[in-house]
Amino acid sequence: MAAFASTNIVPFRSARRPATRRDQKGLMEAVYTAGSLPLEAGDRESKIMVARLQVFGFVVIDEIQADGSLRRMRPSEAIEARTNRPWRVSKPSFAGVNARMPDAGGSLSEPQPA
Repeated sequence: MAAFASTNIVPFRSARRPATRRDQKGLMEAVYTAGSLPLEAGDRESKIMVARLQVFGFVVIDEIQADGSLRRMRPSEAIEARTNRPWRVSKPSFAGVNARMPDAGGSLSEPQPA
């Protein structure tokens, strides 16, 4: 048996450019800085990235209707990233959320009044 002296391995890269964490982070920072960010109807790549952020609760997506009104999108709708309407992406409101913090023993205690 003859052994080959060297083996050439050529990695083939995917033709699709995957969304990087840096892109997602930059988009999220832009939304948090401005408060909201409009996305054009045809910007499918950004819509897919924003839909992922919505699944984790980092952003809220509203679809802008023909009359200018807003319709809140569920994550299951947003992940399709339809290109027929523009979106408004905004940071979620945490007003009125009662956060319960674990105490030293690990049990959850009621929030302390401010």
